[in-house]
Amino acid sequence: MQRPEAWPRPHPGEGAAAAQIGAPAPPAPAGEPAGSRLQEPSLYTIKAVFILDSDGRRLLAKYYDDTFPSMKEQMAFEKNVFNKTNRTDSEIAFFGGMTIVYKSSIDLFLYVVGSSQENELMLMSVLTCLFESLNHVLRKNVEKRWLMDNMDGAFLVLDEIVDGGVILESDPQQVIQKVNFRVLQSAKEQIKWSLLK
Repeated sequence: MQRPEAWPRPHPGEGAAAAQIGAPAPPAPAGEPAGSRLQEPSLYTIKAVFILDSDGRRLLAKYYDDTFPSMKEQMAFEKNVFNKTNRTDSEIAFFGGMTIVYKSSIDLFLYVVGSSQENELMLMSVLTCLFESLNHVLRKNVEKRWLMDNMDGAFLVLDEIVDGGVILESDPQQVIQKVNFRVLQSAKEQIKWSLLK
């Protein structure tokens, strides 16, 4: 007896193989509504991460796909998201076909953006990791002044959590260890070069 598979494997010319060669995906079988087929899983889950101040101005932002290719489009998107979320108590918003999770802290708003099909819990784990890691790096002062003074550390934290839209880490302790290691390596390099001069 053959075991039924929970996830059908793509045939040549279907799914990921078709996308690689630019072929269209096959139509849904007869009797199955269009769009009801499972989507191919992807590691690229994060579209953007940004931090805004209490006036909606960008302090830190990284976009991982070309949904908003220009700086002008990114800033307009951020402003629209801020206007929709800055006076609400919820932690999730659906805006422009995207899922957005967010958190505020004193005078900062932290946002993680994914596609409309993205799992909100996965996005929230990235947001929580970002906040907890920044909380440690900024010595429990997650506010604009401290963020501006430690922007290098904030970018290091973000780079350890997400790379190219792929979630690398969601454990804040692991992120802190990696950031501390990178800072230590950088300090060793600077000392080495200063001794060679």
